[in-house]
Amino acid sequence: MAVYLTKESKVLVQGMTGGEGMKHTRRMLAAGTNVVGGVNPRKAGRTADFDERAVPVFGSVAEGIRATGADVTVVFVPPAFAKAAVVEAADAGIGLAVVITEGIPVHDSVAFTAYARSKGTRIIGPNCPGLITPGQSNAGIIPSDITKPGRIGLVSKSGTLTYQLMYELRDIGFSTCVGIGGDPVVGTTHIDCLAAFQDDPDTELVVLIGEIGGDAEERAAAYIRDHVTKPVVGYIAGFTAPEGRTMGHAGAIVSGSAGTARAKKEALEAVGVSVGSTPTETAKLVLARLEDRPPVTHS
Repeated sequence: MAVYLTKESKVLVQGMTGGEGMKHTRRMLAAGTNVVGGVNPRKAGRTADFDERAVPVFGSVAEGIRATGADVTVVFVPPAFAKAAVVEAADAGIGLAVVITEGIPVHDSVAFTAYARSKGTRIIGPNCPGLITPGQSNAGIIPSDITKPGRIGLVSKSGTLTYQLMYELRDIGFSTCVGIGGDPVVGTTHIDCLAAFQDDPDTELVVLIGEIGGDAEERAAAYIRDHVTKPVVGYIAGFTAPEGRTMGHAGAIVSGSAGTARAKKEALEAVGVSVGSTPTETAKLVLARLEDRPPVTHS
């Protein structure tokens, strides 16, 4: 089992023929991702060569879906064109759009996430590393060689911390890792992923990585209290951040006591989540929680 992305997923890459698109498409292919095409209206009808594989380039997402049956798109277009790219994908009926692009204006993100939702398209991102189901498929920029398939689900605002926890827990492995992005507006939330991992029979434990700013982690804590029966281990980035200053991600701003790492840690611990003070300690907490839980069995 997996969350949102499997070996059966057929992936288009919007912006595949650009520098970043080419580099990461090559990495996705190497990870086993079924990349079925790219999208670039100016290069429609051509192919892009990746070692021994030629990937067709389509003039639109709709054309790519008609030709290949694609159900996922990964967006590598510049910020000014991201809104139009996502709207095009949603209009074409794509099921999942993974928006890697950073620096998208917030009003554009508000518009395209709402529009995609109305069309039944799930957005991962923007400003995110994407998601990976190890051993099956990788949609985005997450390194595929730092972990293996396993029984942990991971949802994270931070790309770097996603990679670090994947590496720290590589001996156990992951069902799916989802980098939801750290912007103020994202298409998929901690709560969305918690619900998906709760329903996934092969996910035994969930790692939730948050950061200062906003109230996403507090809302996730309330959801865990009411709906999640699997163990959850958390980590909050930003304990040393000075109050009132943005720290990296556009959503990471603290005002007064709201949005602080301490407030988030307390909210999570109040509902039974073990929260580490460092990524390494968080990994040790995962190991301890797994040892307390019997293996999942399937009939």
